Amino acid sequence: MNINRLQDDPHVGLADWLLRGIGQVVFQNNPLSGAVILFALFFNSWVYGAAAIFGVTVSTLTAIVLKADRGLIKAGLFGFNGALVALCLVAFTSADFRTGAVPSPLMTVYIGCGAAFSTIVMQSMATLLAPHRVAPLTGPFVLVGWLFLFAVLKFAHIDAGPLAKPVSPEDYEAIAAYSLPTWYMGIGNAIGQIFFQDNWISGYLILLGIALHSRISAGMAVLGAAVAAATAVISGGPEGAIRDGLFGYNAALTAIALGGFFLVLNRASFFYAVFGAIISTWLWASVAIFLGPIGMPVLTSSFVLVTWMMLLGQYGFAALIPVEPANADSPERTLRASKLAARGTSQQRGHTGSAQDAP
Repeated sequence: MNINRLQDDPHVGLADWLLRGIGQVVFQNNPLSGAVILFALFFNSWVYGAAAIFGVTVSTLTAIVLKADRGLIKAGLFGFNGALVALCLVAFTSADFRTGAVPSPLMTVYIGCGAAFSTIVMQSMATLLAPHRVAPLTGPFVLVGWLFLFAVLKFAHIDAGPLAKPVSPEDYEAIAAYSLPTWYMGIGNAIGQIFFQDNWISGYLILLGIALHSRISAGMAVLGAAVAAATAVISGGPEGAIRDGLFGYNAALTAIALGGFFLVLNRASFFYAVFGAIISTWLWASVAIFLGPIGMPVLTSSFVLVTWMMLLGQYGFAALIPVEPANADSPERTLRASKLAARGTSQQRGHTGSAQDAP
């Protein structure tokens, strides 16, 4: 059965769009991927699972009411930032970051407004970036997440926790001995932290969801997280922060984006993605130190900044083959299309050469 047919089904169409929205957080336009990722959230905490559903639903319905581009809605592209906004506001206003806490009625309304606003910011950023052929990524989530977290600190009637999760390397103890859990938990947690899941098993379940749509993207996610862990270890990063996946979640997203999704995967783009993952790792620490005094988390800002810079620069590098954001679906399909195009060009040149050589 072609799962894309479900997008137009009158009975399950909306559910399909919502699941794609959850999958689109990690660039997976696939409802099955979204379903597995949602299961991973519920595996860690039903509160986070419910928050993701609430956020993706509000942001998607906002796009429907405002009559946004139907194709983008069906692909889940108006849903993923809303899901992240809801997860973020629950995570950083709960006393227990790992499991989250059920928000108060006023906080629930607040989260819903943030998710709805992310749809508007998404369209605004898409309009601004369209001439540069660069996608908004999770930029709308970062902007809305920061603004709404700042505001929480000033409203006494919005029931918020202490923003208890460490948000900076300085919040961790002195360097401890790196061990095997530093690596396997660090990689799993890095992938989980994309969705604010402080659970390495959930991280590997999310990885499974990615692999259902693209094994290349799953491989790049692991590679990005592993490169981040290695970079942090070599640089002397706090072991606790590495094991918690804080150095790695931006790097994992960067590796997925540059490693076959927005660039055709070849030798040059592979090393370009690895380099981007390294820079994202260092930039996470830089932004974390900068935001530390005001207690704000980095979110996915280092991924957004690094990926934007590297995608804007791609058009000046002949070794890189850009993929238009509207055509980006999976590295496998992009790679096949690129090979077919190259084969067609080669055959055309061969025919032209034969015609020129004919007497």
